[in-house]
Amino acid sequence: MVGDDVAGQTRQVLTNMKALVENAGMTMRNVGKVGIYLTRLEDFAAMNAVYAEFFEAPYPARATVGITLNDPRLLVEMDAIAVGAG
Repeated sequence: MVGDDVAGQTRQVLTNMKALVENAGMTMRNVGKVGIYLTRLEDFAAMNAVYAEFFEAPYPARATVGITLNDPRLLVEMDAIAVGAG
């Protein structure tokens, strides 16, 4: 885990996601759906600002939900589905 704020954690999650997608021979444009899990929905704007650094229009479909994560230091988790050549 990196960072103690949602922006830093979001940046790390998306950096990891990008590395996995690229390792599969794709780009972030191949991501078709992202699930976003926030421990505090009031962090949405800060998370969204970082999210916009990693994706371009047309943006992938996404759903954002508020949850309780197992580790109270975790502020955000994401999952993604990438489609295309790989």
